[in-house]
Amino acid sequence: MESCALTLSSSILNPKPSNHINRNTIHKIPTIYHSCSSQGIVNYKTTSSNHSLLAFASHSIFNNSSSFSPKRFRYDFALVRAAAAAPDASGESTNPAKIGRTLQLAAMFGVWYLLNIYFNIFNKQVLKVFPYPTTLTTFQFGCGTLLILIMWTLKLHPRPKFHKSQIVPVLTLAVAHTMGNLLTNISLGKVAVSFTHTIKAMEPFFTVLFSVLLLSERPSMWVVSSLVPIVGGVALASFTEASFNWIGFASAMASNVTNQSRNVLSKMFMVRKEEALDNINLFSVMTIVAFFLLIPFAYLLEGFKLTPEYLQFAASQGINVRDLMVRFVLTGIFFHSYQQVSYIILGMVSPVTHAVGNCVKRVVVIVSSVIFFRTPVSPINALGTGLALAGVFLYSKAKRIKPKAA
Repeated sequence: MESCALTLSSSILNPKPSNHINRNTIHKIPTIYHSCSSQGIVNYKTTSSNHSLLAFASHSIFNNSSSFSPKRFRYDFALVRAAAAAPDASGESTNPAKIGRTLQLAAMFGVWYLLNIYFNIFNKQVLKVFPYPTTLTTFQFGCGTLLILIMWTLKLHPRPKFHKSQIVPVLTLAVAHTMGNLLTNISLGKVAVSFTHTIKAMEPFFTVLFSVLLLSERPSMWVVSSLVPIVGGVALASFTEASFNWIGFASAMASNVTNQSRNVLSKMFMVRKEEALDNINLFSVMTIVAFFLLIPFAYLLEGFKLTPEYLQFAASQGINVRDLMVRFVLTGIFFHSYQQVSYIILGMVSPVTHAVGNCVKRVVVIVSSVIFFRTPVSPINALGTGLALAGVFLYSKAKRIKPKAA
């Protein structure tokens, strides 16, 4: 205790009046306190919090009777009161920011899921009475193109700056983006919404496959193990699906191939950061290119269907044309909006967190579509779907595990 008394002799033996105490003196005390505790005399933890300062003051008052005096008591009491009144600047500045960011992310995820639910419901309703997925997909990309041009015109997001080296990569990604969305709509027109999204749970399998073939990446044991329930669950759900259709099954599986090849190719192409487009602009450019790519294919495969003659024919078949067109427009808006929100979220969180959110989104869409369309689901079918989705969740968790350095 002698070393502590010597260290504190300038402040304790000749204390200043309490009205001369300033914060600079207060913040220096934990450092002095640490010099005492480092010698093994006081076994309190070194910290700058008010509780440690209170513990220090009580120790100096009651365990050092040789230097106890009324003046010193008043000084230590004023010291503790001043420290207790001092705000914790770091806590006050970071906690509200973290809470605000968490609330913002929660709202973004909620909007993403809600837009997905409405898109899948309206999309299925349209495809039931309008069995032309290429025309519908072209119209949806057209709505997205219009919204993108409005966004750039109003300067809600900066326009992209192109380099010559980006033309071929962006065109390649746009083709994969176009095919992925077109094949998904073909599948939704043939089978139940819940079955399409169960098949699309196979995406991680193709991600790993293309990463091995194109990027020469070696997946960890945990990643490979997580693919087993995914493949097994999709197979089990397919064998017991009431609405099973080979065209719907094959197109959904093909959409997995195109979407995941797009993701892997984007890693290969967008290497130079100074030339890479941000997420929003990359998605926007792919949407515009997809719209112009699909126009000739829609005409060759299905002809022009959104004509007054066709609408009159549809009305004669008992179809409410007004409701059909309203849902047409809504699918276009929701189609673009949910994908853009997804890219915004991807810019705010890590890819693994986004993958977990995407897994939850698929669960939400499957459950909501089963309830809305009253899709018959057998216990084995539900088990297969649940197994596949659990595998997707395990895959996203396995991606967090970093391989040990050799």
